[in-house]
Parts: sequence; structure tokens; C-alpha cells
Amino acid sequence: MTDFAELLSGGHPNSLGRTDEAVAAAIADERRIGDLFDTLASDDPTVRMRAGDALEKVARERPEAFAPYVERVLGEMARIDQPSVQWHVAQLFTEIPLTPPQRRRGIAWLWRTWERSDDWIVISETLTALAHFAQTSPTVRKRLPDALRETQHDPRKAVARRATKLLESL
Repeated sequence: MTDFAELLSGGHPNSLGRTDEAVAAAIADERRIGDLFDTLASDDPTVRMRAGDALEKVARERPEAFAPYVERVLGEMARIDQPSVQWHVAQLFTEIPLTPPQRRRGIAWLWRTWERSDDWIVISETLTALAHFAQTSPTVRKRLPDALRETQHDPRKAVARRATKLLESL
């Protein structure tokens, strides 16, 4: 049995460390996805970041396995005020199956996060997720162009470029 907190700790804080091993363990036994979620409660921000990354990679590979965990994404994971977890939440919303009410909650979280965050990756990923939802949501499709035009003036070139690219794709 893999102890995810131990597996995801140590090493340089900006590296993914042994995240791929955690992903493989959760994919091999999908019942372990809950254990991976539990590591988000770690006091170590590096462990939380790596757990978020691992969860996003598992969802990309096995989105259907996330049905029992959607409320954990919308609840405990979305409440973590750590940019390196928040951008993974944004990515997860585009990967996992959401009911219409869950989708509305996810979209509301994305808008709040975009408005409040000053982290360039969080801003980029929330806008990317909103663009994903704009494909099927008239409300998002109507509001998003203004948000993207506003973000085009961001002093961080990567953020401004992402906004421009997303605006062109709408």
C-alpha cells in the first residue's frame, strides 16, 4: 500500500517528485483516489501541490473514476487557498463528469477565482476552463469575451497572450 503523503514529500518544492508513481498507483487501484484526495489535507504545500497534479492526471486518464469524488473537488479541494492547487482544480473541472448543478458551482468557482487571484497560472487556467464551458453555456459565452479583453491588458505577457488566444478561439 502506497502512502501518498510520504511518496509526494521531499525533493525540490517546484518539482513534481514522484507524482507519476502516485498517479500509477491510483490508476492501478481506483479505490485509492480517495487516499490521494486525503493528502490534500497535508500541512506541506509541496505535498498538496503534487497531490493536485496527480489528481488532475488521474482524471485526465480516468474521468469516469472521479464520479464519486466530484463533491470533494467542489468542496475541500476548491477551498484550498494555494495557487498550485487552484490551477489543478480549474483543470479538473474540464476533465471530470459534472451534473448541471455541479457544473454551475464549478463555473461560479472559476469566476470567483479569476476575479480574486493574482497568480498568473491560476488566471490562465481558470480562463481556459471558462472557455471550455463557453462551448456549451450561453451565460459563460456572453460574459467571457469581456473578461478576456480585460485580461489582455495584464502586464504579464503570458497571461495577456493566453487571453488573446482564447478570445480568438471563441
